[in-house]
Amino acid sequence: MEKSDETLIARYVDRDEELRKYVDEHRRYEEALEAFNKRVYLTPEEEFEKKKIQKLKLQGKDRIQHILARYRER
Repeated sequence: MEKSDETLIARYVDRDEELRKYVDEHRRYEEALEAFNKRVYLTPEEEFEKKKIQKLKLQGKDRIQHILARYRER
């Protein structure tokens, strides 16, 4: 994320429950993906799970950007 986004998140994450939820999810997905990336080999099921997590992470990031856009308008 860009520095300006991180600044907005830091400012509003404690006040906005929806933003907090998506930021927490995004961090959990990032940690899960890091664990997959450390492995040399993934089973087909693990590959599927990794792709699923990547999609969920991207959806969450889009949602975070949407929320941050509301704060930028202020």
